[in-house]
Amino acid sequence: MAKAYWVVCYRAIRDSEAFKRYASVAPAAVQAGGGRFLVRGMAAKVYEAGIQQRVVVIEFDSLAQALAAHDTPAYQAALRELTGGAVERDLRIVEGVA
Repeated sequence: MAKAYWVVCYRAIRDSEAFKRYASVAPAAVQAGGGRFLVRGMAAKVYEAGIQQRVVVIEFDSLAQALAAHDTPAYQAALRELTGGAVERDLRIVEGVA
């Protein structure tokens, strides 16, 4: 069974306090859903239309697990910390090749 990944690229962090609140609760919610953080930090270098901003990659054992983790009450509560335009980001859930 192929693994799956959350790939999160931040375009802007406008409210650093809201982001800190999110960051204080989101990792536990993701890990409780089976996620393992592989990447969490600033891009070393960006090309093409890349933005020099935070990138996060989280691995899950399956696509079903990755989708379910996003919809848990714990992760949804973490997301509420980012309301009101606190951040602009792109979260994609992709399945691995093997």
